[in-house]
Amino acid sequence: MGDSMKQDFPIFSRQVNGRPLVYLDNAATTQKPACVIDAMTQYYSLSNANVHRAVHTLAGEATEGYEACRKLLKQRYNSDYVVITSGTTEAINLAAHAWGEHNLQPGDVVVLTEMEHHSDIVPWQMLAERIAIELRFVPVEDGELDLDALEVALDGAKLVCVVHTSNVLGVRNPVEQIISMSKSAGARVLIDAAQAVPHELIDFKETGADFMAFSAHKMCGPTGIGALLISDSAFSEMHPFMGGGDMIQTVTLEGSTYQTNEHKFEAGTPRIAEGVGWAAALEWMSQIDLESHHKRLLKIAKNVAGQLEEKGMKVYSTLNPGDAAVVSFTHPTIHPEDFARLLDAQGIAVRTGHHCAQPLMEKLGVNGTIRASFYIYNDDSDAEIFLTGIDRVLEAMA
Repeated sequence: MGDSMKQDFPIFSRQVNGRPLVYLDNAATTQKPACVIDAMTQYYSLSNANVHRAVHTLAGEATEGYEACRKLLKQRYNSDYVVITSGTTEAINLAAHAWGEHNLQPGDVVVLTEMEHHSDIVPWQMLAERIAIELRFVPVEDGELDLDALEVALDGAKLVCVVHTSNVLGVRNPVEQIISMSKSAGARVLIDAAQAVPHELIDFKETGADFMAFSAHKMCGPTGIGALLISDSAFSEMHPFMGGGDMIQTVTLEGSTYQTNEHKFEAGTPRIAEGVGWAAALEWMSQIDLESHHKRLLKIAKNVAGQLEEKGMKVYSTLNPGDAAVVSFTHPTIHPEDFARLLDAQGIAVRTGHHCAQPLMEKLGVNGTIRASFYIYNDDSDAEIFLTGIDRVLEAMA
């Protein structure tokens, strides 16, 4: 199944170091199907113009192509408000500035977790420096969030920020329960769904969350574009944080008024080609049965994890039902970077390091891991080649 799908992805026609590419770095970025590449090329070749500001034909085509992305995102994730950003990082920073700056006071509590990506820690630390909010962190125990500790941390909380699916462990957190607990405590909720939307179709309104951030490049779309979904009530509490063209209604020397829709958070020329490309990716993904692929890939990942443990590796991913197909592991003596370079020599791409989650690495007691992450175009043969590559590394380093 994965091999036949590879035909849609031009990059799999190439070789790396004389070997067919086995790409297992999908948690960092996924590959792009030809339809995405073609859509962006066609925009630049035939319809290149700025959006929203002109009545000529090219501008109309550009605007229609770009706004199709927002429309598809609203439909796919059931959200009335979708702000287009440069990615998950900007989306979370937008929430911190446009909502947090205006709705949090000194001493107010924001609850985070030890499992968060740096993009969902640093913006809140920066906000704490500016307005002296209190940050509380829910601990991770045996790869899972301590929900008893969360209940304690929720006392007086105004906002809860939680990663839906861990980029390090692939763990799918019980976000439904976390949102319910947070709402009962009177807190708004931000979900980092960057690692979730590639594997799972999420109904934003049904979750009850107030913000949900994610990126196109994790789900077969272009790099440099993402989105922040916002609940109706949270949207009404937000203020623009970046001024300029397109986010205004009127400008005089005495002052300005702002648009009332999402555009008030999208100052300047947007990521037009990327929006066109993401729309193509969303259309392509609408034909994919994510649930069946998710189950198939999780089965592959569990088999890989089991064999890695037999080969003497320490595996940190739990790979429970619902988790992403991510296998993070270390070798007792071989440095992760050395391991990855030897795999790359065989045409196998994996990720190493702290994965922008240093607090979680500290909790795990390591400086970094090797991470193999599987996606919809991967199959059993990729796993077999990967495991054979592991054996060759072990032989070379023996």
